[in-house]
Amino acid sequence: METIRKQSPQGANNVFPVPPPLPGLATNCWRKGFFINNGSAIRGNSYVSTATRDLWDGLFDGGYRADVTIRTDNDGNIHAHANILGMASPVLRGMLKRAKGFGRKRSISIHGVPQDAVRVFIRFLYSSCYEEEEMREYVMPLLVLSHAYVVPQLKRICEQQLEQGLFTLENVVDVFQLSLLCDSPRLTLISHRMILTNFKAVSETEGWKAMKKSHPALEKELLESMIEEENMRKDKIRKSKERKIYLELCEAMEALVHICRDGCRTIGPHDKDFKENKTPCKYRACKGLELLVRHFAGCKLRVPGGCIHCKRMWQLLELHSRLCADSSSCKVPLCRNFKEKMRKHSKKDEMRWKMLVKKILRTKRRAGGGGILRKRSENKARRMRPSGK
Repeated sequence: METIRKQSPQGANNVFPVPPPLPGLATNCWRKGFFINNGSAIRGNSYVSTATRDLWDGLFDGGYRADVTIRTDNDGNIHAHANILGMASPVLRGMLKRAKGFGRKRSISIHGVPQDAVRVFIRFLYSSCYEEEEMREYVMPLLVLSHAYVVPQLKRICEQQLEQGLFTLENVVDVFQLSLLCDSPRLTLISHRMILTNFKAVSETEGWKAMKKSHPALEKELLESMIEEENMRKDKIRKSKERKIYLELCEAMEALVHICRDGCRTIGPHDKDFKENKTPCKYRACKGLELLVRHFAGCKLRVPGGCIHCKRMWQLLELHSRLCADSSSCKVPLCRNFKEKMRKHSKKDEMRWKMLVKKILRTKRRAGGGGILRKRSENKARRMRPSGK
């Protein structure tokens, strides 16, 4: 959007009026363990007023006219109200319809998690509030309960709490398994990535050892994904090194043309005038090529295969000829000779050269290349274009 600036009547430039505060939730702020809402403090994590929260907490804690008893582990009992449970969770509503009891009092069971975690869960159904300490202690049981009893608001909160700091190397394996059971794809992705990144440390935790005994198939999948991740990393490094080599070859080809056509430092065409105070060359490969050309000119074993440095020079000259778009006017030595020599190569050697040239052109095109390589690509595209267009 375009920013519009106007001059105020008093003549001040670029002076904007202070915007009014946003209504509702935007005026809330967190301070020393409390929410501040229009001047009134609210304990814990909530966007309702203190009086409203105290009312719902009092109804839950006092159990006034509670008509449901929730049985938990260790023979615990929690009293609650059927109307609130049924409105907050469709699963609890179905359980209450099937529940039996004496008179109007019904009883349901929630087992498999600590009693205090069930109490925090039921309390959230009343007031949509929770305490930070309780969330840190029971975040994983609450994630299970919110998924099992279809309370999406609490489930999102648990996922956010885990993402924002409750993830540790000690519990990441447990979180990974719970995320699979509770259909939390984002948690699955984050925990899986954390396991692969810290695999050595995670594999020594008690959570990993317990998973190895209870879910060996899951351990096998994680090991396979670790191997795949390692192979992908190695493949990425290999491709990066290859790309670097191809770019260096690209620069060497352009530097070779530059030396033979324009001259560089103290080497170049015989009709060029070289000055000591000449500006530095932009091609990094020029210095190495200059030394290689001087060696090639004075070496007595210049035949291919006789000297490793001369062999490299022969290869660079042949590679240039394959990349050169116009050998008739090229200033690089032996360019036309190598063009004619290509016909005598075996199919295997010719295939290797063509593959190398293709990879160099592709790498340079992706890197935004120019010069001799760009000219060759343009000529190739012109030859492939239908006549008359």
